[in-house]
Amino acid sequence: MGKAVAVTRLELAPAQLRSAAADARAAEPAQVRRLLAIALVLEGVPRQQAAAQCGMDRQTLRSNVYV
Repeated sequence: MGKAVAVTRLELAPAQLRSAAADARAAEPAQVRRLLAIALVLEGVPRQQAAAQCGMDRQTLRSNVYV
């Protein structure tokens, strides 16, 4: 398994990401899944588990947040 990617942008706390996900729930389901997965990762949940809980695989989660 590869090296963990460090989170470098911390403008939004997990609670703020969840709030943004609630606001976008009806319009953009994929965006909601991404926001919730990122919130889980910021709280210390392993990426594999966060991705699985949000209906994606680990690589998809990484691709969504990688700049």
